[in-house]
Amino acid sequence: MKMHIDTAPVWEAYRTDCECPLCLLNAGVEQGGVEYFLGESVMEPDQRIEVNEKGFCARHFRQMYDAGNRLGLALMSQTYMKQTLDKLRKNAEKQRECAAAEAGKTVFRRFGGRKGDAMQGPMDELKALMDTCVFCERVRRTMERYVYTILYMYKNEAEFPALLKKSRGLCLKHYAELLETAPKHLHGDALKHFVDDLTNVEAQNLERLSGEVDWFIKKFDYRNQNESWGTSRDAVRRAVNKLRWQVVNEDED
Repeated sequence: MKMHIDTAPVWEAYRTDCECPLCLLNAGVEQGGVEYFLGESVMEPDQRIEVNEKGFCARHFRQMYDAGNRLGLALMSQTYMKQTLDKLRKNAEKQRECAAAEAGKTVFRRFGGRKGDAMQGPMDELKALMDTCVFCERVRRTMERYVYTILYMYKNEAEFPALLKKSRGLCLKHYAELLETAPKHLHGDALKHFVDDLTNVEAQNLERLSGEVDWFIKKFDYRNQNESWGTSRDAVRRAVNKLRWQVVNEDED
């Protein structure tokens, strides 16, 4: 078994008793991103330019806010807000011009799908301001490498297929990403065996988790109040995250 900088985190994640190793890796990448964007990147001109252009999504703004470094977040937000304000001023002028053009349309030209079409261009520009996130791009690039690394390890690391088959599977998001990426890096028997193993593991673990949720529900029946919770006490959180990718944190049980 060979360990190096690319495979070591994957080995560690798959040896952890979790519902999705890729979610575990993603959480680590996001934590590193929070530290980066609130720390050293504040003083990097190239990174600030990219942040000013793309900004952050709601999820990553919240993660940075929750980190408690208000000064770092203020510095990162200040110039982004100023550049966004410049874009909004230009967009507002287009909105006013297009609204005037829309208002001047005859009743006939406003029928059907033509209503508001004069304002669609500026509206698309406005929506685009909220559709980019430099943090998401950083996470996506890293996670794409991890997905590739899993496929590489399945083909080249003799012990990894057995470890994958003993795992708890993946959340549906990462399960789909692995299946979609597999044909780009695996071929022939390797592809067939990987898809067989992954789909079997996923089905088995969804069935297991469904049973745990069933028992969680049955524990609220007075007839079962003296029975053990078993592994079902946190089953709802794990089921939600399995279905929709890191929705609920462990401390929110």
